[in-house]
Amino acid sequence: MSPKPRYRRVLLKLSGEAMMGEQEFGISTAVAETIAGEIREVFQLGVQIAVVIGGGNIFRGVQGSARGMDRSTADYMGMLATVINSLALQSALEKCGMEARVMSAIEMKAVAETYIRSRAVKHLESGRVVIFAAGTGNPFFTTDTAASLRALEVGAEVLLKATKVDGVYSADPVKDPKARFYAELTYHEVLEKELKVMDSTAISLCMEHNMPIVIYNMKKKGNLKGAIQGKKIGTTVRGD
Repeated sequence: MSPKPRYRRVLLKLSGEAMMGEQEFGISTAVAETIAGEIREVFQLGVQIAVVIGGGNIFRGVQGSARGMDRSTADYMGMLATVINSLALQSALEKCGMEARVMSAIEMKAVAETYIRSRAVKHLESGRVVIFAAGTGNPFFTTDTAASLRALEVGAEVLLKATKVDGVYSADPVKDPKARFYAELTYHEVLEKELKVMDSTAISLCMEHNMPIVIYNMKKKGNLKGAIQGKKIGTTVRGD
């Protein structure tokens, strides 16, 4: 019998790049289906799951700004990219027999529900996976910040950030074989060491409200389930 879950309501943060697989851009249907399968395993434990996905596989706002595009316009384009990814994940979840709802911070009734906190909580309590799209609906805020904000709003017990490495290192482990792995960190350490866990606004939000963050390797099957069961997987960021 599987260990009982440590958390009953979680928010999963996925990067847009995670949806690419081995492609240079766009969405890998196979990857979306794999992610959906992992979410389904967790759901079967009785866990309520919300998701935030980035849009970097389709459009990255900062790059657009660097090329001379107005930053606000670039960020809005990035928000729309997250809606595309959210719809792809919704389709994959429905394909494996789950109910899912995309809730957008930008009103677009033809493709997604408009985000309302109380309605999102009701969906979670009714056994649906809720995918939050379009970031916060405001430029100059990342999807990391959106993930922290939505996690707090819906009362998630932990924020899980899926990455391509085993957790947080002192440097890029691909480029620096001597990079130190951190199994546990405090919010202050993340900010002081300028570790690339999440942006400083997102970390500060979690710190202020004592929202634990678990950073894990999404490429290793079963890591999401293990993290939710409280196993020592990846890096945990919490208060002192």
